[in-house]
Amino acid sequence: MTVLLVVAKAPVPGAVKTRLCPPATPAQAARIAAAALRDTLDAVRATPDVTPVLALAGRFADAEDGVALAAATAGWPVLPQRGTGLAERLAHAHADVADRYPGRPVLQIGMDTPQLTPTRLAAAARRTGAVDAVLGWAADGGWWALGLRDPRHADVLRAVPMSTPDTARLTWAALAGRGLRAAPLPVLRDVDGWADALAVAETVPGGRFAREVAAVRRTLLAGVRR
Repeated sequence: MTVLLVVAKAPVPGAVKTRLCPPATPAQAARIAAAALRDTLDAVRATPDVTPVLALAGRFADAEDGVALAAATAGWPVLPQRGTGLAERLAHAHADVADRYPGRPVLQIGMDTPQLTPTRLAAAARRTGAVDAVLGWAADGGWWALGLRDPRHADVLRAVPMSTPDTARLTWAALAGRGLRAAPLPVLRDVDGWADALAVAETVPGGRFAREVAAVRRTLLAGVRR
């Protein structure tokens, strides 16, 4: 059974989704991040035949919607993120899961794609166990998912610059350089800036994420009217 690893940061104002500011305030950005994470956790919980694990930076006790987030992950293994940069933290998270679940493939996602569905996650998880690696490219050149049949190969990420327009391409090259046979997952748009938030919210209008984005839009519109 594939381990579905969610790598997330506690949605503390000023520490998450800072590229949404402006037009959002830090508190609004944190609420949007919390909503995205809760929508993601819901999708993971509804995905069949996976073992959910959370790798968390920070504490839900300090976060927006922290009580609800803690409840949403009740019963999940929660691993503290280790390392100084994103690449190092991702490599450590995969290694920690490999130690806890030896021999199991790992599909890792983040909290920037609240449009994910259980169906899409289940398909990606099945594919993870069938090939050496899978990579879900993001529209901005990053990636939204990495699946590894042997999660210890995530140490190749240490040499990959993160959060750049070339991150997915360089990750793909690093996997190939390790001799891994990789398969692509569908390209998705992840939420970095405000334009991303608006576009993604339109694809999931009934979710918490879309409601929080709409709340910011109403605030902005009210300010213009004044």
